[in-house]
Amino acid sequence: MSLPSEVDIAIIGAGAAGLGAARALENSGLSVLLLEARDRLGGRGHTIMAAADIPFDLGCGWLHSADKNSFVAIARKLDFEIDTTRPPWREQGAHIGFQPQERIEFIAALDAFYDRAELAADSGPDGPASLYLEPGNRWNPMIDALSTYINGCELDRVSIHDSRAYEDTEINWRVRRGYGALIAAYGAPCPVALNTLVTLIDHTGRRLRIETSQGTLTAGKVIVTVPTNLIASEALRFYPALPAKVGAAGGLPLGLADKVMLALDEPFGLPKDGNLRGGTMRTAMGSYHLRPFGQPCIEGFFGGSFAQDLEDAGDGALAAESIDEIVALLGSDFRRRLKPLAESRWAHDPYARGSYSHALPGQAGMRAVLAAPVDGRLFFAGEATSPNFFSTAHGARDSGERAAAEAVGNT
Repeated sequence: MSLPSEVDIAIIGAGAAGLGAARALENSGLSVLLLEARDRLGGRGHTIMAAADIPFDLGCGWLHSADKNSFVAIARKLDFEIDTTRPPWREQGAHIGFQPQERIEFIAALDAFYDRAELAADSGPDGPASLYLEPGNRWNPMIDALSTYINGCELDRVSIHDSRAYEDTEINWRVRRGYGALIAAYGAPCPVALNTLVTLIDHTGRRLRIETSQGTLTAGKVIVTVPTNLIASEALRFYPALPAKVGAAGGLPLGLADKVMLALDEPFGLPKDGNLRGGTMRTAMGSYHLRPFGQPCIEGFFGGSFAQDLEDAGDGALAAESIDEIVALLGSDFRRRLKPLAESRWAHDPYARGSYSHALPGQAGMRAVLAAPVDGRLFFAGEATSPNFFSTAHGARDSGERAAAEAVGNT
């Protein structure tokens, strides 16, 4: 679409936060336009068909805290089937490659670590979560590996105060057709200019001037929903500069979590919705979801610096590492039975530069700083601004709804 010369409210970014804002404003009587650099809706929520019958969420895939997740009601309204099978984490699910006694010992060590970190967060100053690993515990590398899946980074970069603030009800469901597909369907009614990269928001004048790759327009108000890494690096600039926002974004960097999907020939020897993870003493390791939804495939997960190293090694590196790890755990016969289908590379995505936010030690308060409006005309949303549901799609969506209410309240 060609850009209008002016709108009442411009929303930068058509991920879950931007779509949440736009949907909240659709009956406001105001002219609203989403400006999205990509050629699609959804941002870090993106479903592809990895094979004819295998939808693959390159980004968010689980309805975390499903009993409080606003996308659950949206899924039901849009007739997206929800699968309530418990995820193959912790004790539940069929585990392969991790002996029962070792798993019991690991869970005990993990829970003791969480107890120490939460007690420290409740009673003292902020600090890195790595301080609360038990010195010499054999499971420390694996606890750190788990952090790379959950936080996108190792524990030495995780604020205990921020981690304590996260609300996890431990109810996690899935969308059969894909979470990214659900987010895109939710956003389908929204007015959006795709392939429109915003580079500058000039807030010197009475109206905000927005420079984009498709031209310039003005807006009475702007809701910014781009990932923190883009604000921190000033890929999106403000004039006059907003050093408090840039600093807050820098304290809330995006960690990295990547996925790979492998087709599995002769799948029926492996359990549906099982888990494969070796009881290794390495942080650099993958975790594998066997036959999600009963499909003939294996979904692999990598996080933190190991995921970054694999991305930097080039296309196909995640798949190659996955196959090597699976073969080491299940036997050489699996090398012929596995075929790479697709993989994510979020650190190399120019419009994300990572997966989801974590607060660096001492920076937990930056979520509120990033979320705060500026001059009653600039508003901020995105998962990084959510006080309790950061790193989730529903946290992002809900923050967009909050920013829209702030914008209307200041109209």
